[in-house]
Amino acid sequence: MPSKLPLKPPIEPMLATSMSGAGEIPERPGLVFEPKWDGFRCLVFRDGDEVMLQSRSGKPLARYFPEMIGTVLAALPARCVVDGELVVVREGRLSFDALTERVHPAASRINLLAAEHPASYVAFDLLALGDAALLEVPFAERRAALEQV
Repeated sequence: MPSKLPLKPPIEPMLATSMSGAGEIPERPGLVFEPKWDGFRCLVFRDGDEVMLQSRSGKPLARYFPEMIGTVLAALPARCVVDGELVVVREGRLSFDALTERVHPAASRINLLAAEHPASYVAFDLLALGDAALLEVPFAERRAALEQV
């Protein structure tokens, strides 16, 4: 488990609030609207070669998505904490069923499903970078930093 990062797992992710019944998206300064991804919420903690994938409830996910370790190592900065969503595409669409099939006790089954339908990660917030925790930084600045890294 990454131990030298400025944020340590488990972290509770910021949760979305529903705008149901609003009719249309209100225009309010400071509000950000994201699509609803049909996936598993996942916080990524990376400290060099150490990677931890944490579920919304604080449980580790790397065992069920082993292909994501290489993806994280290739795509994210050496020391960071990122909030996002694990998704699996099946037949050109996001498939929540394909995600739930991965939570299986047999490593052989998990590896087979990972090869057939590898997961992807949709990052939407940068919570820490290097030695800096960014939780007090406005979201717009964190998002811009995420896009840069």
